[in-house]
Amino acid sequence: MSNTNMIIKKRMFNDAYYTYLKTYDKRFEIYYGGAGSGKSVFVTQKLLFKYLSMPGRKCLVVRKVNATLKDSVFALFKTILSQWQIADECKINKTDLTIELPNGSSFLFKGMDDPEKIKSIANIDDIWVEEATELQIEDFDQLGLRLRSKKPYNQIFVSFNPVSKDNWVFKRWFKDGYNMGNTMVLHTTYEDNKFLPKEYIEALMEYKKNNPIYFSIYALGEFATLDRLVYTNWKVSEQPFDHKQILKEKPNRFAIFGTDFGYTNDYTTLICSIIDEAEKKIWIYDEHFEKHMTNEDIYNMYVEHRVAGERIICDSSEPKSIEELKRYGCKHIEGAVKGKDSIMNGVQLIQQYQIIVHPDCKMIQEELRNYTFIKDKQTNEYINKPIDKYNHGLDAFRYSVMNHIGVVTGKVILYRRSILF
Repeated sequence: MSNTNMIIKKRMFNDAYYTYLKTYDKRFEIYYGGAGSGKSVFVTQKLLFKYLSMPGRKCLVVRKVNATLKDSVFALFKTILSQWQIADECKINKTDLTIELPNGSSFLFKGMDDPEKIKSIANIDDIWVEEATELQIEDFDQLGLRLRSKKPYNQIFVSFNPVSKDNWVFKRWFKDGYNMGNTMVLHTTYEDNKFLPKEYIEALMEYKKNNPIYFSIYALGEFATLDRLVYTNWKVSEQPFDHKQILKEKPNRFAIFGTDFGYTNDYTTLICSIIDEAEKKIWIYDEHFEKHMTNEDIYNMYVEHRVAGERIICDSSEPKSIEELKRYGCKHIEGAVKGKDSIMNGVQLIQQYQIIVHPDCKMIQEELRNYTFIKDKQTNEYINKPIDKYNHGLDAFRYSVMNHIGVVTGKVILYRRSILF
């Protein structure tokens, strides 16, 4: 350790991070989670601790846009140096955004919006990519090419708040796992940060009560899109519920069922719900998502979920499958009525309801968190059309709701078998 007036004690660190303060054996260290989890503070602390212990190193700290650096990570470094009482011993250049420690180790802060300047930087020993989801995967790969120092313990630190599973960080480290030999991944939330003020935690709890989707994104740090979601009128029930009891409580509640067909690349789905038209509530209580299903498999799945004899509304683009399922014994299965703007009509209809999802229905929750409107690439504005992703269960759900409302509007008694009771 350099001979400075530095005062460092264990209580200055959050317990969830302290274990990793002196570990440098992994090339990649991935820190992700909710807002206020303390991940950026810890990466700053770790880098300063490492660099004060190892003279003559050079670290590149990057964000996507250069203008965001001064008031974010650069300011964070200055704060930690002041807390450790060594800021006066460092050379801090606020114009060039550089910091040199007393032992000659240094930090350079650069934006990826000027990639040519990044390419000209030589002899980099470590890199920190803050808010990594802002970058493109090509940006990140280019950074990796810069890290070819002959000094030991070269590392790339990556920190971010999770966003959509379409983002490259999910595909790189979470979709199919990661190489544990060269990568460390740590997920943290506000609960891991003992330094958070009470008012901040109270503000997060307001999200939990009023906007569960934002709570899962910002507080819990779960992978969920920050784009314009199609459905924000839903929540996961805090406790498992009995759909049979909900159905029995009032006579105007009906069981509805929908299926979307898939095979190789897409799921075949079943979504089971209870709808209350008067209260504008829908409870999603059961689901099935599976690929490579034959029609016989689908029928057996219906039997397993106790819905083979129910009115099931399916994707009408596969009349052959519907007919074959009828011959297997699904006498009340039928295709969804489609027409011009049927998707948006269904979306706008469902947006009028409060949707309560059973906590065991994980796949439909994932779709609800990631089903967004399309953003026009030229104008960067959202258009009134959902993406054709994260919608296999939601399409099945939409078929069932639209059919039910159509039946109710037409004053036809909805077929409901006693098998559910």
